[in-house]
Amino acid sequence: MRLDRLTSKTREGLVAAEQKAAAAGNAELQPEHFLFTLLTQPEGVAAAIVQKTGADPKALAGQLEQRLAAMPKVKGGAEPTISRRLRALLTDAWSETERMKDEYTSAEHVLLALAKGKDELKKLLPDEAAIASAMQQVRGSQRITDPEPEGKYQALEKYTRDLTADARDGKIDPVIGRDEEIRRVMQVLSRRT
Repeated sequence: MRLDRLTSKTREGLVAAEQKAAAAGNAELQPEHFLFTLLTQPEGVAAAIVQKTGADPKALAGQLEQRLAAMPKVKGGAEPTISRRLRALLTDAWSETERMKDEYTSAEHVLLALAKGKDELKKLLPDEAAIASAMQQVRGSQRITDPEPEGKYQALEKYTRDLTADARDGKIDPVIGRDEEIRRVMQVLSRRT
């Protein structure tokens, strides 16, 4: 387990999970805390991956919230410690990182490790093949070589409009009576430089 090799979003998720456990009075930081914060992270990749599998990330977060409410609480000012289960999950996620030849562990590695592992949370998640497929769709063929890979995922969807889909949906007015101008534009754009 290499905490220095977590992406910034994953590290933020771990810190938020620790804060959530402390606020709830839980003695140990469990995988439920970590998965909940990864799924509810703004602009996080875990919710996008779960959604691509066909599952509902909000419903999954709700189930995790119920599990968290049922966890034992302690009184006192002690900081929650990392549980054995979470330590094993982080170790498995690092193994997935190495298997995929990435340099940093991201939320998708955590999801894949949970889906492959023997933890009881496995029952809540989609199966391993669905997560791997969704991961491929979200991330493409990019490797994680820096601590900020999430900003590079799905860049086209974030910063552009699909004009073909807009035209298909009737959101764009058709170009009528401009055949010569359209041909000229096509000719200019198709030239080699």
